[in-house]
Amino acid sequence: MFLLANVVDDIEMRITNVVRAEEHLPNTPKQQMLWEALGAAPPIWAHVPVLVNEQRKKLSKRRDKVALEQYREEGILPDAMINYLMTLGWAPAGDTEIVPWSSMVEEFRLEDVNHSPAFFDIKKLASFNGDYIRAMTLDAFIEAAAPVLASTDAWPTDRFDADVFQKAAPLVQTRVVTLSEIPGMVDFLFLENPTIDDDAWNKTMSADFAREVLNDFAAAMPSVEWNHDSLKGILEVWTESHGLKLGKTQAPIRVAITGRTVGPPLFESLEILGREETVRRLAAGIARLG
Repeated sequence: MFLLANVVDDIEMRITNVVRAEEHLPNTPKQQMLWEALGAAPPIWAHVPVLVNEQRKKLSKRRDKVALEQYREEGILPDAMINYLMTLGWAPAGDTEIVPWSSMVEEFRLEDVNHSPAFFDIKKLASFNGDYIRAMTLDAFIEAAAPVLASTDAWPTDRFDADVFQKAAPLVQTRVVTLSEIPGMVDFLFLENPTIDDDAWNKTMSADFAREVLNDFAAAMPSVEWNHDSLKGILEVWTESHGLKLGKTQAPIRVAITGRTVGPPLFESLEILGREETVRRLAAGIARLG
């Protein structure tokens, strides 16, 4: 009955072309005969390979994440999703798969679709999304981030400052691959005290220079010109005088300020956070060391 209902529905809707998964290929002769028996001209049929997961099993809505709503909630942009889906079993001309919709429409030919099953690679989708995020104008990125920031529970609502986020947005835009990552990148700017990652703290503060660099950097804060270049310059001089690398010496400062070892550029973040709050958090970090 399903096949009959399907054929009748397609006839009523005046369907001329049918593109579907290859698993429906066995149904085609029966449907072809039904079309003819009902006095209608059969459509042109095309069957494309199925999508598979990491285990190379057919994607299943009961087992795999297949709902577009889930990806949208995770911060996947519509244009990035469309672009990625179009590359499953097909590729645009040239050396890049990141192309506008208009180019895909112009280039796509059904006969160019690969005959092998296409792997739905979530990591590759995230990479596509990161490219699309970085290609956005700053204003567009801030607008896209607004719903995520409004719905997050990463900080109390009354502590969010749109002007502060606008300053941090350029630092964040180049470092996230989904919009849902944004709160975790900027939460330290809107919390009274940063949430300290214990593993990051223990690893970073075990360095024999950790206490000294926190003390000396904090001592320089009251008089330094408050911009990221000056802040970086102070630590560069300290680092060179101790025969260390900047990547190592900034880690204790980053953890004391943000609670984590990764995030937006440190010195730009300090500039946004402000002198008074930076001094307070460095003092809290030193006190936590005991």
